[in-house]
Parts: sequence; structure tokens; C-alpha cells
Amino acid sequence: MAEAYIVAAVRTPVGRRGGGLAAVHPADLGAHALSQLMSRSGVDPAAVEDVIFGCLDTVGPQAGDIARTAWLAAGLPEEVPGVTVDRQCGSSQQAVHFAAQAVMSGTSDLVVAGGVQNMSQIPIAYALRGAADALGFTEGPFVGSRGWRARYGDQEVSQFRGAEMIAEQWDISRRDMEAFAFESHQRAIRAIDEGRFEREIAPLEGVSADEGPRRDTSLEKMAGLKPLEEGGRLTAALASQISDGAAALLIASEAAVKAHGLLPRARVHHISARGEDPIRMLSAPIPATAYALKKTGMSIADMDVVEINEAFAPVVLAWLKETGADPARVNPNGGAIALGHPLGATGARLMTTLLHELERTGGRYGMQTMCEGGGQANVTVIERL
Repeated sequence: MAEAYIVAAVRTPVGRRGGGLAAVHPADLGAHALSQLMSRSGVDPAAVEDVIFGCLDTVGPQAGDIARTAWLAAGLPEEVPGVTVDRQCGSSQQAVHFAAQAVMSGTSDLVVAGGVQNMSQIPIAYALRGAADALGFTEGPFVGSRGWRARYGDQEVSQFRGAEMIAEQWDISRRDMEAFAFESHQRAIRAIDEGRFEREIAPLEGVSADEGPRRDTSLEKMAGLKPLEEGGRLTAALASQISDGAAALLIASEAAVKAHGLLPRARVHHISARGEDPIRMLSAPIPATAYALKKTGMSIADMDVVEINEAFAPVVLAWLKETGADPARVNPNGGAIALGHPLGATGARLMTTLLHELERTGGRYGMQTMCEGGGQANVTVIERL
């Protein structure tokens, strides 16, 4: 099978809700990442064969195939097509997988993968609920299905409930989750202050750094917050931040590398996705990681850096318990609790950060995984070259 190489990766800063990127049209957010990607790679944009972007809540300014719209908004060639994919929070990680698969299969030589989300303009689920109301639907995506009800009953399907279920099943205390969340902010602040993100970020609208990390947070402040649900362990401080952003990567074949004089920065070593209980929903990275390690014959100790999305603190803490991974190698520059989670863009953002961290530290292998709606998880392993 042919190899797929990452030759360029760039992202916007991650803006906090109502922050510096809030007023930017989603197509322009994506366009900025795309134009910067092509500029940094030095590749003739007309040589790109497809643009695959992740995005959720594709209504309003995010509707109409945002991958195609963002490419055109960037002033890039009209003959290059685009497609938007939705694997919930893993959408742009899946975009990387589709791009790599296209190259590995030999059907494409140059493919752009990425994602975009402006949650300030279109909050999670709000837009879809509004669209459903406008069409007269009174039930959510699961409740009205006879097949779903026969299999899962009338259980509540909620990421918040899933996170609570994980915290309970793996016996993760609120205090431990707060310590983890606080450390995420501290790592992110250290990374910003040391300039670790500067090479991967393309400033936009006067924003040059991620806006999410809170320098004034403390364990005492976290302890004073009310639970999201009555009697629950989770608070807002233990969840990812609502954010805005975009990211993009260029995936190339060996033939394209030679033809365009490119420098491969990493090889896509493994791609897979697995699913499990859609009610608990957020624990799928655990079996997905086990599956990926079995397929590759590798161990978690082989991974010099791991990026696992911090949708909620218990997601990562349960994964750490099950995998035995070294916490120092996991999200070394903070995660979504501090840096934010612009849904459709996060997968590509994590991959961009993973690549740059491997380059910064001289690590060889990096793993990325994240929980996704429906009880799914993608796993990607890359090898720095």
C-alpha cells in the first residue's frame, strides 16, 4: 500500500465564545486556514484534488458544503472540489483519515483535510433544534425512532450524562477532575508563554494566540462552582470550552512529494475508528485505542506524544486508567478544557498540534484520539520523519 505523508499543517488561533473570532464568517475562518496552508506548502493550489472538511451544525453560514465555500472564499482555484463530513466531534480527524485513504489507495496524490466551526454564531445543537422546530419536529434525533427505542429504550442521550456515567463507573472524583482541569490550563499557559504554538498558528483578526486558557483560575474557584446537573460531579470548569476556529493539513503521496519538491514531515502510520455504547457515548477512545495498538503491534509506551480531546475531564482520566499511558506525554500543552473545542475543527487542530509537538521534542510516534457523538472514536498514529 502506498504511503500518505503530512507535508503541511496550520491552524487559526482558537477563539473563545464571543471573542476575537466570533464575528468571522465560518467560510472566512476556513479560508484563512486554507490560504495559509497553501502558502506555507508552496504547492500550486490547482494540483490539489479534493478538500475534505469537518463541520457540525451545518446550517446558516455553515451550510452549503462549507469545505467548498471556504476554498472559494480563499480565492483558490474553482476546479478543486470540496466535501464536508460529519463524524461529530471527530469530523476533521475523519477528514484526515479520508484524505490519507485516498492517497494510500492511489486514487489521489494531493488532498487537503481540515475543519471549521464558529460556535459563537452557531452554538452546539441550538441551530439544529431551531431548524427542527421550524419544520414542526417535536422529538430529537433518537426519540422518534422505533428501532432505537426497541434497542435502547427511552434513556436520555446526552454528552453530559455520558460524562457523569464515566466519572461514576471509573470512580473519578470531582477533586481529581478539578486537578486535571487546572493542570490543563497551566500547561496551555506555559505553552503559550514559551511560544510553542507560534509555528502552527496563523494569526487572524488581530488574534495571535488561543484565547481560552484562564490565568486567573484556581482550584479554589473550581471548587466553588455548581454542578451542571443536580447531584452530579461535573461543573463547567471540567468541560471543554465553546470556541471558534479552523485548521487544515496537506496530505501527499510519494509521487506528489517528488513532483512538487515537498518535504514530508510525518507519515500516517495507522488510521482506524471504533464504536461502543452510544448512551455512555464518550468512552469509545478506550476500546478504539486498544484496537489501534493491537492492529499496529505497538504499545502505549511507544507513543512519545498523545493528543486526546478533553471533551470532559473524566474522558481523559478514564482513558489514562485503562491504557496506563504516561500523563506527562498526554496533552503536554493542555487540551480543550483550556484551549477550547471548536467541534468540527478540533480533530485537525489536535493533529496540527501533535505534529508540531513531535517536531519540537524530537519524538517519533504520536497518537490522536477523541470521543464522538454516537459512542465513536477515531485513532490516528503518525510517525515524524
